[in-house]
Amino acid sequence: MGQREPDQYGHTTLADVETLCRDAANRLGVEIEFLQSNHEGRLIDAIHESGKLRSEGKRLGVVFNAGAYTHTSVALHDAIKGADIPTIEVHISNVHARESFRHHSFLSPAAEGIIVGFGIDGYVLAIEGLVRKYTPS
Repeated sequence: MGQREPDQYGHTTLADVETLCRDAANRLGVEIEFLQSNHEGRLIDAIHESGKLRSEGKRLGVVFNAGAYTHTSVALHDAIKGADIPTIEVHISNVHARESFRHHSFLSPAAEGIIVGFGIDGYVLAIEGLVRKYTPS
């Protein structure tokens, strides 16, 4: 982040996004685990671990920007379904206004919700949505 296609993704760095997410979580009174990986298997492992933590009452859900894996990974779809973890799919850009291959998501059918095109603020919207929907009153 911050280098690739700045017209689409802006100049914000991954560290900036992490700070934004941590600030939102602190404001909402929740903790987050922030993970970035270019390895599909690592992402699958993290989803399964999140499902385990959810079953133990230790995790509300997952905010997930799978990047290009969104359009290619049946394995990530299966992991979300199998882990039974509420997952919000996030895309910084409006993928539906871009190349046609980006219009299909293997994750969307498994996701609890989808946020597209709000820039990095989409992560905050997703965190807020999970907290509102899944925090006991």
